[in-house]
Amino acid sequence: MWGKLRSTMWNYRRVVFILLLPPLLLPLPLVIANKESCCAFVLLLMAIFWTTEVIPLPITAMFPGILFPALGIMTSAQVAMAFFKDFHFLLVGVSCLATSVQKWGLHRRLALRLVAAVGVNPAWLTLGFMSGCGFLSMWMNNTSAVTMVMPIVEAVLCQIQRVDDRSNEEPDQGHENHGLELSEVNVNTENETVGDEQNLPEETLSSSSSASSSVSEEADVTQVACTTVPVKELMVGKAMCIGVAYASNIGGIATLPGTSVNLIFYEYLHQIYPDCNSINFGKWLALCLPISVISLLLTWAWLCWLFIDTDFRLLGQCDGDHSQRGKVTRKIIQEEYRALGPMSGQEQFTLVVFCLMILLWFTRAPGFIPGWASLIPHHSDYITDATVALALGILFFLVPAYGPSRKYESMISWAEFQAFMPWKVSLLVGGGFALAEGTKESGLSRWVSELLSPLGSLPPLATVTVACIIVTMVTELASNATTITIFLPILSPLAEGIRVNPLSVLIPATLCTSFSFLLPASNPPNAVVFAYGYFSIADMVKAGLGANVIGLPMVLLAVSTWGVPLFSLDRLPDWVPCFNATTP
Repeated sequence: MWGKLRSTMWNYRRVVFILLLPPLLLPLPLVIANKESCCAFVLLLMAIFWTTEVIPLPITAMFPGILFPALGIMTSAQVAMAFFKDFHFLLVGVSCLATSVQKWGLHRRLALRLVAAVGVNPAWLTLGFMSGCGFLSMWMNNTSAVTMVMPIVEAVLCQIQRVDDRSNEEPDQGHENHGLELSEVNVNTENETVGDEQNLPEETLSSSSSASSSVSEEADVTQVACTTVPVKELMVGKAMCIGVAYASNIGGIATLPGTSVNLIFYEYLHQIYPDCNSINFGKWLALCLPISVISLLLTWAWLCWLFIDTDFRLLGQCDGDHSQRGKVTRKIIQEEYRALGPMSGQEQFTLVVFCLMILLWFTRAPGFIPGWASLIPHHSDYITDATVALALGILFFLVPAYGPSRKYESMISWAEFQAFMPWKVSLLVGGGFALAEGTKESGLSRWVSELLSPLGSLPPLATVTVACIIVTMVTELASNATTITIFLPILSPLAEGIRVNPLSVLIPATLCTSFSFLLPASNPPNAVVFAYGYFSIADMVKAGLGANVIGLPMVLLAVSTWGVPLFSLDRLPDWVPCFNATTP
């Protein structure tokens, strides 16, 4: 009887948790009974549900539409207005571009060209795949970038293994690996991988597009073909696969539309500080591109040392290109590229729109000179990066994909766009915006600001460092979008309370949110790559610790050096609310 009851309770543990949590938090709105406590109740409830994922994240994001009107914080109309922001227009425009890139195969052409440019040495090959994935993730969803690159990685690794099987080459048993090389020789079997996936949160395993799901299915099939490999090839596979996952996060931070976290921060900043015009595409690129490039190179070096045991002094030599493995690898890449044929007209149009979108983003309001938006009199401030993305994105629905000899068909269809559009992220971000607006309307943000004002006695860099460490730890357990949605309403009042520029706290925290490297469940790119079965969770944890040690100091260095003149981080700006801008 007891065993059956325990089994039933375990099967319905999510339902039990959902039913017990709200009563435990009810003393906040019932005992204190003011708007601040009511908003704190909603904030804690949503934060716990988002972190534990007991119900789908987008459903939790809908809570403000129910609880804010019921608790007298905001009306339903106000909540609805907070849900849809400029962010969603930008997301739609970028998704249109990404849909066309994926449909016409431009991503494969760019990735193969980058990989072919670096050579076939395992270390250089790893850098090529990481660079290709990092570049793609600068302009599209990180998960989509990973799912576009991983089939190429899988093809190269499996072909290399077939060559080794034919030549009966034995792995170098006498080679000492100073990179903590593991002794295992079998990658995860299909059953083991599926078992690990079952332990991952549903939201983590789902991608933001149909492309990710299709490639994940391909991974389940192809990973069986390479279930047993020599130690050396296994280590190369680990470095490449983990490197691709990490590169998607590192590359995504370089641009504002590169990751949903950046877009959430961008829209939150304009929502809470409407007079702030410090953040634009050009300034963000100037701050974060060096962080991304340096972090990617250092992470590549770390993975090569950890798994491949690369002697970096020999990377300039071309001996690897003349070995059997090197020749086959180069042949595979060349054959893959030749199979694409000449660049089609659809690819050319997509590439032109891609370059035009970047150019218009960068020149709209670069800051150091007047941008093209200033040519529009009286309302140049009305135009944003979302305006550009949406205008160019709509072109893909208007421009014919083929000439007049064929029936009219647009570059992308609504069904293709709908499958690629990250609707879950859209709803999740909307809930975060509504929550942020509720903290402002209820006065909770001001109360938190006054509560945290004693932290002003600490050096600002110490406060920022602690905030970044906390965010980096939380993002390993919760999704990136969830983490930044929870912390932005907390860190913004903190910055105001200690009388520092909010950007000096919000920017590094936003960047560190993307450093979710430790677990397959940390973000969808990690889960997609883990499904290929080349490495274990222990491998990712070991590699992720080094990647975090690289990324976090790089962010702090950038914000405290070249970020200061870019965003005037050394002074409290005029757009900060007056009640916190007063001197002691």
